[in-house]
Amino acid sequence: MQAVTISRPGPPEVLKIGETDPPGPNTGEVLVRVRAAGVNRADLLQRQGLYPPPPGIREDIPGLEFAGEVEEPGAEVEGWKAGDRVMGLVSGAGYAQYVACPDRLLIPVPSGMTFIQAAALPEVFITAYDALFNRLRIRSGESLLIHAAASGVGTAAIQLARSEGVRVFGTASSKSKLDALSELGLDLPINYREQSFREEVLKATRGKGVTAILDLVGASHFAPNLDCLAELGRMVVVGLLGGRKAEIDLSVLLRKRLTIIGTVLRSRTLEEKARLVAGFKAHVAPLLDSGAIRPVVDRVFPLSLADQAHAYLESNRNTGKIVLEVG
Repeated sequence: MQAVTISRPGPPEVLKIGETDPPGPNTGEVLVRVRAAGVNRADLLQRQGLYPPPPGIREDIPGLEFAGEVEEPGAEVEGWKAGDRVMGLVSGAGYAQYVACPDRLLIPVPSGMTFIQAAALPEVFITAYDALFNRLRIRSGESLLIHAAASGVGTAAIQLARSEGVRVFGTASSKSKLDALSELGLDLPINYREQSFREEVLKATRGKGVTAILDLVGASHFAPNLDCLAELGRMVVVGLLGGRKAEIDLSVLLRKRLTIIGTVLRSRTLEEKARLVAGFKAHVAPLLDSGAIRPVVDRVFPLSLADQAHAYLESNRNTGKIVLEVG
């Protein structure tokens, strides 16, 4: 099969397309003919040698999500048959013509949705769903600030929060991105290059702050995030685009009785991921089926141009997801 491999740690140019043996499937797995694969920032880190996959997963093929057709169910697999349209999560090796995926991490592709759209879904929508409803426990009537709101997770989180009746603020780097996010339901767009998000949030909330923050930036935003949170506010840190180490005033944490949460998806156990997928099927899939929410795809590259896809994501020009089309 064709697959994109990491020839050595380094810049996008180290990604090479070539031939390799197809995987399994092992017991409890399904072999899927991949039609499209999502590109994530974790893939960029893996390419640089900074984020290796869990033990037992090929280190030289990136890719955490895919969409395609069931080729062959493995032993002890029930509920899936050859030809079923599926999307799913893997811990790596998604940039390939075939993946072997645990059956419990597969999700039916909604009727009428293309494989390109479906490949933009699993990683970011499940991450956003878990962060908002399992970690932050966001509820109708609350307010939420999303950093890097134009990212895949950000565009998913805006829609999920709005579907729950949450007031959503979001930061991004340009007017064009913020205009696109407003069409998704963003209530307060903030251009962090031209505005102080701290000042804008406090002004919009009359000094009270927001109930919750979904932060994909990390260190550079940590201290002002605490100022943006209302009393008993919660924050979940999902990404570290702005650095790993932050200096904060702990008295703010104590005075406001804040809750700070960290989360990651890739390294979780199969059981944990299976529970998340089950929750996604129950709570998010109906919204996708009805068209109430949708994946946002910024650009599509052929598998052979995975290096260009990585370079484009690193440029931070995207609004939503970048997807590889697998021939």
